Amino acid sequence: MPVVPSENPARRTFILDNLRAWPGGCLETLAMTFVVLIAVRVFEADAWQKATLVAASSCGLLLSLFPVQLVRRTGISVNLGTALLWIISAGGLAVAVIGGGSFMVFLPAMVVALLCITLSIPLMSQIYRKHYPDRSRGRLFASTAVVRKASALVVALVFGKVLENDLDNFRLILLIYAICCVLMASCVLAIKPVYLRRSNQVRLFGALEHLRKDRVFRSLLTSWMILGFGNLLCWSIFVEYVSNPDYGYELTEFTIAFITGSLPEIMFLLTVVIWGIVFDRVNFFLVRMILNAFFMGGVLFYFFGQGMWALCIGISLHGIGRAGGNIAWSLWVTKFAKADQVAEYMSVHTFMCGVRGVIAPFVAFPVIALLGPRVIGGAGFILIMIATLMIWPHLRGKTPVGVSGS
Repeated sequence: MPVVPSENPARRTFILDNLRAWPGGCLETLAMTFVVLIAVRVFEADAWQKATLVAASSCGLLLSLFPVQLVRRTGISVNLGTALLWIISAGGLAVAVIGGGSFMVFLPAMVVALLCITLSIPLMSQIYRKHYPDRSRGRLFASTAVVRKASALVVALVFGKVLENDLDNFRLILLIYAICCVLMASCVLAIKPVYLRRSNQVRLFGALEHLRKDRVFRSLLTSWMILGFGNLLCWSIFVEYVSNPDYGYELTEFTIAFITGSLPEIMFLLTVVIWGIVFDRVNFFLVRMILNAFFMGGVLFYFFGQGMWALCIGISLHGIGRAGGNIAWSLWVTKFAKADQVAEYMSVHTFMCGVRGVIAPFVAFPVIALLGPRVIGGAGFILIMIATLMIWPHLRGKTPVGVSGS
């Protein structure tokens, strides 16, 4: 892990973001593993209900254009806007705890909580762009990710064992998630405030103009749309595939949490700093293609291999790809957008992620029930391959990173 930056506000941001990473890592396991696991094992949810829970985070991405524009319109700090969203998430989780065993309370409460968590992503990107220097932004972000993933690793193991001992313990788990949201809000409020240029004539869909004006941005988003849809098809059913006995696996809650939660986080933890250095130093298009290769390998092993070893290799490759993908996904717009437009570029990116993320689960769950998991895996592999081939002309043409095309 690199030395803490000596200059402010980078030093202060780095320290506080590392503190935020502990509850943040805990919270990541909610959408990644436990919301679906609770829905399957506690409530025996049907396909559409599980798809709704998986799509909730993506719905937050779909709506992420609006918080950026509202923060710009109201003039409040990016920090305050982010904190308010996390407080709302805490409220949703608290309602789910109070609702107890009622799935009719659990479902909408969890949708609100997951939605608001992801609404904050473009705002955090603006903080990183403002406070972290260009030369080391990827490395600093990756170092914080080590803390976040260490937290997620431990939490996935502990929560998996807690649920295995007694499924009614899901209320305690949701309460801990709510506390984590409050802690994250406190940390971001302590970071030096970041403000967007205020405008009295903000259009909620105004950020989409960047798609028309910036050729490289438009091309990358198209490729990323195809890649993301393929990846999300597979990601949507990772837990379903190993938790539903209809697909041939009879695994305990602890084993499921280890495979889908802890193992990818271990690989993330081992490789994320390397990916941060690579992000800072290597052509972005090449980095994106290498990451896609890891995702394709992961899908092949997970869905087409036989036995536990294939599951472990597949999810490990996916975890390595996710480590680099997390950095690329969170920071790539800092290489293309002007300083004051990072949040807007990121909101367009997350909006497009939300479009595919809302659709993918409602395709994945009915298809796996009708045609089986290998159809989903095969479709995901082909889409990721197509997206990779689309990036190749940019690499061959050596399109300069940081220069917009028109």
